[in-house]
Amino acid sequence: MIHIKSETDIEQMKSAGSLSKQALRLAGSLVRPGVSTKEIDNAVESFIRLHGAVPTFKGYGGFPGSICASVNEQIVHGIPSPEVFLSEGDIISIDTGATFGGWVGDNAWTFYVGEPDAAVKGLCEVTRDCLKAAIEQAVPGNHLGDIGYAVQSLAERNGYGVVREYVGHGVGHVMHEDPNVPNYGKKGRGVRLQAGMVIAIEPMITLGTYENHVLSNGWTVVTDDGRPAAHYENTIAITQDGPVVLTQDEQGPWCSMQGGEN
Repeated sequence: MIHIKSETDIEQMKSAGSLSKQALRLAGSLVRPGVSTKEIDNAVESFIRLHGAVPTFKGYGGFPGSICASVNEQIVHGIPSPEVFLSEGDIISIDTGATFGGWVGDNAWTFYVGEPDAAVKGLCEVTRDCLKAAIEQAVPGNHLGDIGYAVQSLAERNGYGVVREYVGHGVGHVMHEDPNVPNYGKKGRGVRLQAGMVIAIEPMITLGTYENHVLSNGWTVVTDDGRPAAHYENTIAITQDGPVVLTQDEQGPWCSMQGGEN
């Protein structure tokens, strides 16, 4: 069942979205060679709780972290660990969620650890552009297939793989609501978008194959060929005036974080 939000609901959701974006910016500011993913997780959890919110991911389905920290070939759901240290040239996809005032904010970004090679930077840049292109399609009267097509066509035109098994989703009082929001599709197909829908759009794009598997920890998804993946996400409200990015803060618009910047 798709839950349509009122204008008041959407205004309230901006607080959760802003806090989640600020948590993501904090995480990005800590990304550097030698830092452990658990250090970043601890800092984000403290930040979210300090502001009177709850880290949405912590305990969700048994997930042990407050962030997802997915390094290099890890697509999503990387578990923060004191034994995983970032190295020069890595990339790390960090996903943060904050529940505040009964609403969820959910977003992700792929950060550079130092200076990755040109091929990896190209992957990240195109994945970020996929997110932007998808958001532009999030308007009343369009369909979920228009969002998926925007991601898939841009990614595949540049020679990248589009992950099928993991998708975006509705967002509201809980993190995962209907509908699913795939990163592939055909124009004019799927659920018709209407004002009041709130969805997380999150392209997951790979440098090689999009085929993947889950590690023995039961969470972390990695590419079958071991090549890197990038992941970007924002929570979007569909309104009569166009898409409204709920996961943004006073530091600037949603498109301002680039690569390792935050």
